[in-house]
Amino acid sequence: MAVATAVAVNGGLKMGSVSQAYLESKAVKETRSLISELCRQFYNLGWVSGTGGSITMKVHDSCIPKPQQLILMSPSGVQKERMEPEDMYILSGDGSIITSPSSKPYPHKPPKCSDCAPLFMKAYHMRNAGAVIHSHGMESCLVTMINPLSKEFRITHMEMIKGIQGHGYYDELVIPIIENTAYENELTDSLAKAIEAYPKTTAVLVRNHGIYVWGDSWISAKTQAECYHYLFDAAIKLHQLGLEWSTPDHGPIQKVKGVSGINGRINVSTKAGTVDSNYKLDPFPRCIVLDIEGTTTPISFVTDVLFPYARNNVGRHLSATYATAETQDDINLLRSQVEDDLKQGVLGAVPIPLGDVGKEEVIAALVANVEAMIKADRKITALKQLQGHIWRTGFENNELEGVVFDDVPEALQKWHGLGVKVYIYSSGSRLAQRLIFGNSNFGDLRKYLSGFFDTAVGNKRETRSFVEICESLGVDKPSEILFVTDVYHEATAAKAAGLEVAISVRPGNGPLPDNHGFKTINSFLEI
Repeated sequence: MAVATAVAVNGGLKMGSVSQAYLESKAVKETRSLISELCRQFYNLGWVSGTGGSITMKVHDSCIPKPQQLILMSPSGVQKERMEPEDMYILSGDGSIITSPSSKPYPHKPPKCSDCAPLFMKAYHMRNAGAVIHSHGMESCLVTMINPLSKEFRITHMEMIKGIQGHGYYDELVIPIIENTAYENELTDSLAKAIEAYPKTTAVLVRNHGIYVWGDSWISAKTQAECYHYLFDAAIKLHQLGLEWSTPDHGPIQKVKGVSGINGRINVSTKAGTVDSNYKLDPFPRCIVLDIEGTTTPISFVTDVLFPYARNNVGRHLSATYATAETQDDINLLRSQVEDDLKQGVLGAVPIPLGDVGKEEVIAALVANVEAMIKADRKITALKQLQGHIWRTGFENNELEGVVFDDVPEALQKWHGLGVKVYIYSSGSRLAQRLIFGNSNFGDLRKYLSGFFDTAVGNKRETRSFVEICESLGVDKPSEILFVTDVYHEATAAKAAGLEVAISVRPGNGPLPDNHGFKTINSFLEI
């Protein structure tokens, strides 16, 4: 075995001399064995057949900073299911080879470090990964070929999305697709650009080739790789059935006159011309983000129905659900908010006693604080979370019904047919948003919506919030998103982030500044 050396310096590893004892330590041996075991498992899954694919992981050592931990990597051009622990390469944190495996007799080829090494190092350096898996699984190859022009794979409303870091069932999962090259290492630059352009992704697809998946640890990388392959397989089978995988209801693939929607992409027939609209957008937006109050829904519904219901029922709700984990979480969040308010001298804030003084006293203090927060129309997570839970009870008991303007259902259906992704961004919690659109005066409209954003992404009057939304949606440029709101300051923040913006003019909305400079609409059907 050839051995280059490195030395531990300030808790890290520096090329120089790594002791043979450390290279033969329990941690290194276990990592070697684990890679061999996983390669056999992945071979049986069809991910690394024909010597393709590869795995790499760091040797976890809590005494060494992650960027300086040793890296173990499977070799290239070998039968992955027959690898032994001693076949692995050991690299330093900067990618320098420390040890190489010994040659084996014919018909084995001379050992060679994975051709994926430069791509693996990008994931290590750019995402602080703990492990990276490169799969040639058939699903990851075919899913990039359904639409050869698409630069992304998108899917939503599938249970296995929950297995992808930072995603939930209602979220849209977006994975960038890069073009294949003749040699693996030639993909390095395009993979790095994709990682940079999609800060939330944990994978990059390579068209006609496979996928790179990374995670904080080997368990995270393995779990996500399994979920990705499941989702790819589901998308392929849905496509074969003529069903759309990138929309909430997974209904039939839509074709509108002159326009066909394919996995979130819009293709407009030159014969049919552009989509007929009073508010001309060329090209038509890939995503539309809608405000609720004053945009999809009358302001009066929020101020005259929802807020009073929450205010009048907060005591009853807290008393009936006081012992539940959900309500205790709501109380703890409110208590933390009120403590900050008291320090800052916020008007109407009163101390919330601890639970040992009695349930009634705690609830009385909570009611007083909530009423003050509602009166001040505060856009804070603690209030919005509790309001959402109170409104949920109201909708479940048929005491509340969501209200949207008459043009909203028709417009949502039209956009859905065009393959446009529609999202909601409101100060109300995501739960409250789903309740309004799931129980509207026109029935359940959630099948037309791809996701929901609330103040967890940031304040609606801050440009950074819209930048975060752009990164979440994975568009090539912010101008591919149209944001519709009734609030001038929100429109200004979105425009500063590069989004297309239209201001909604509805009955009951407040006046706009003179010469505000934005296009206005009175109905969604104008778009």
